[in-house]
Amino acid sequence: MGQLVFGDEGARRRLEAIVHPLVFERINALEAAAADGALVVHDIPLLAESGRADTFDAVIVVDAPAEVQRERMVRDRGWTREDAEARMAAQATREQRRAIATHVIDNTGSLQELRAKVTAVVEELAERSS
Repeated sequence: MGQLVFGDEGARRRLEAIVHPLVFERINALEAAAADGALVVHDIPLLAESGRADTFDAVIVVDAPAEVQRERMVRDRGWTREDAEARMAAQATREQRRAIATHVIDNTGSLQELRAKVTAVVEELAERSS
């Protein structure tokens, strides 16, 4: 499916028109069901593209330079460099993602380093919500 929609902007937009409203419907349901003061975390890969970042109390962007992203997609997902570049070209730029962030987490290190950084941000947000 990725090859179809990331190679055809019209197909991608049609898919997004179907998926995005359902995602935000589910977000609303999860938040309504959460206990008062609960920290609710949503993993939304295309938040910058949706134009709805301002509807969240905090936005965490896990960030790495484009070359690191490409290298990981090729190495970890088995994609070609062209597939990786097509996906990146269809998404918000690094600068656009960073612009919507209340927290930017650097992801150029190890998985253990990333986990520690994410844990620190989640703990900070949990303290604020309680």
